[in-house]
Amino acid sequence: MAEAPLLVIAAGGTGGHMFPAQALAEAMLGRGWRVRLATDARGARYAMGFPEAVERVVTAAASLSQGGLARRVTAPFSVAAGAAASIAAMRRERPDCVAGFGGYPALPAMIAATALQIPRLIHEANGVLGRVNRAFARRVDVVACGTWPTEVPEGARVVHTGNPVRAAVLAEQGATYVMPGDWPMGLLVIGGSQGAGLFARVVPEALRLLDPGLRARLRLAQQVRPEDMARTGDVYADLGIEADLRGFFEDVPQRLAEATLVISRAGASSIADVTVIGRPAILIPYAAATDDHQAANALGLVEAGGAFMIREEDLTAEGLAGHITAILADAEGAAAMAEASLAQGRPDAAEHLAGLVVELAQQGRNA
Repeated sequence: MAEAPLLVIAAGGTGGHMFPAQALAEAMLGRGWRVRLATDARGARYAMGFPEAVERVVTAAASLSQGGLARRVTAPFSVAAGAAASIAAMRRERPDCVAGFGGYPALPAMIAATALQIPRLIHEANGVLGRVNRAFARRVDVVACGTWPTEVPEGARVVHTGNPVRAAVLAEQGATYVMPGDWPMGLLVIGGSQGAGLFARVVPEALRLLDPGLRARLRLAQQVRPEDMARTGDVYADLGIEADLRGFFEDVPQRLAEATLVISRAGASSIADVTVIGRPAILIPYAAATDDHQAANALGLVEAGGAFMIREEDLTAEGLAGHITAILADAEGAAAMAEASLAQGRPDAAEHLAGLVVELAQQGRNA
């Protein structure tokens, strides 16, 4: 009996790279494929959510543009060592396809796949290509875009797949939206490491400015850094707000399903999760994001009427309180935002991407 085909997924660095990679892994396992994750030591720490059936291979990698002088001097040697190890591994067992999701931990496997002319694609979650994906855009068979439109180098084959979401998110797809009213309302505040500190400063002050009757109905869940936990908790206790504060939420899909309103950074994976479930959102793009890609991520949802966007430099407690009030005091408007958000969701993105993997693998066998 022939062994099942093999997909190597090259990803790592952040949840923004790893969540769509995990979704593709789940889809390919469902199709009977074997899946191997190629990442570095840092990326491996973000792989806890991957199914156990996914083999993890850790190789050397390093950013060529970040860190101090010494780190940047040694980075090419780390990447070269990782690429050499990846080439050797792929010669021992040639994958049917390699899928890269960006981030410098993907470099060694993508270099190896290119050198060995293995069928390959890259997936770009954001509305602007990251450095690694930009470098490989003309060297892969397909550039799969999660956000549309995304500017891609001329000559590359581009397919809009949407951003794959994990099985736990799909399980909450289109969950019934409970409109705001004279009952408890869920407010979910998620910001990742780059948002939690800012949100811990601004959100409590914004909630302080709300009408007391509205504030009393809030059931808050907020991601907060450990160093901000006590201070933030004290503010909410003084305001009489029922708040669940954690450094990391393991059950974001369930909390999204229970939310009346979401306040979030504009990471591509966060927006994908919000839209597949269908929730109104206030999006605050990370100002230091490369090429302002988080603002590009948010644009489609904002234009569709599913979210408001506040630039970080424009974020004030007064302005945020105004947006919260405008949404939660207008039940029909909030429901319309939820519907618009859901219409932007791409729950089929993982299967679309999986279909491209199968197509490329078949073409490779027939070449």
